[in-house]
Amino acid sequence: MSDQASTAYTPRRSVLYMPSSNERALEKAKTLPVDALILDLEDAVGPGEKEAARAAACAAVQSGEYGHRELTIRINGIGTEWHEADLEAACAAGPDGIVVPKVNTSKEVKNLEKALLRYGAPATTRLWAMIETPDAIFRVRKIASASDRLAVLVMGTNDLVKELQARHVPGRSPLLTSLSWSLLAARRAGIAILDGVYNDVKDLEGFEAECIQGRDMGFDGKTLIHPGQVEPCNSIFAPDEAAVEEARGIIEAFEAGAGSGVVTYRGKMIENLHVDIARRVLATHQAIVARG
Repeated sequence: MSDQASTAYTPRRSVLYMPSSNERALEKAKTLPVDALILDLEDAVGPGEKEAARAAACAAVQSGEYGHRELTIRINGIGTEWHEADLEAACAAGPDGIVVPKVNTSKEVKNLEKALLRYGAPATTRLWAMIETPDAIFRVRKIASASDRLAVLVMGTNDLVKELQARHVPGRSPLLTSLSWSLLAARRAGIAILDGVYNDVKDLEGFEAECIQGRDMGFDGKTLIHPGQVEPCNSIFAPDEAAVEEARGIIEAFEAGAGSGVVTYRGKMIENLHVDIARRVLATHQAIVARG
């Protein structure tokens, strides 16, 4: 990956699921300081509401009323009775991304890529693959690199807990292997990866702790289930003022000392890897500021 590609950044700190069957929720989403929306046709929509939700999600994508927010549609899973109709309609609407639940193999990704071409999705519509089963975890490296059209892995932690017969516990020890393997796969493939949801919307302290854990592990952002989670998530997944100041200082010191051998900043030796990290911090900060 080139240096330029490694510092490119699309803000996906906060990615909020919104039920497409709920007109009030879709309207409220236009005012939220969220980086991206997942307009849901799957879990949040009952069988009798699927067609209406599909039409509402596509209309929202085409409305032009959501500003800078990245708009995606989560379709129903491969093999369900709604999958193909969802996929065809989403391709015609042309969202920023089509989120596909329970992607388990690289072949499925390649077939989805072919379907996007078959249904005429614009080139700007990317695939987001949800990783939420043991099969997916064991194959995540191949899934992540299966298609240039795949832009994001999304951790489905609720389904993973269910499949593992584990429990939701502070610190998420039952999930750390799955989260880490998926992170490794995403970084090797050069794509983004989003942490899973936090279920207790009233537990702000627990939510913030899990955001910090996800950020420190290396996730680009977190999927959310409640508007009240957006602002703390944005804050935690953005570089703070001290980090931005240090990044600028590292780059300035390195450039000033070019050719002099050892370069230090505030008593610490600076190498190329530190400069790369600093540039990533600044690219992240600048992209967030540009969003306004």
